[in-house]
Amino acid sequence: MLLTILYALVVIVSLLLIALILIQPSKSGGMGAAFGGIGESVFGAQAGSHLTKATVVLTAVFLLLSLFLAALIGHGFRSSSSGDAPATNYLESKAAAPAVPVNEAK
Repeated sequence: MLLTILYALVVIVSLLLIALILIQPSKSGGMGAAFGGIGESVFGAQAGSHLTKATVVLTAVFLLLSLFLAALIGHGFRSSSSGDAPATNYLESKAAAPAVPVNEAK
């Protein structure tokens, strides 16, 4: 459940980042000018600095979420519904079984 929520957050933040980057006017106009200067008309005269700050914040959030997901997956985090219980029980039963020779003379 936690992994699903984190994946959804990463997707949402990445889509917001894409939108913010496309709205920002570049030196040559870019996609911001293709929409009729939507960045300047909606966000005011200081839109460049506010959009830049929002981009930096969303980039930091995206980086932290990605690192957290990588750490969880790298350390073998599994949710309780992943179905790993039978494999764990099998390994525990193998370790607990006494070692008996196959060809024991009787």
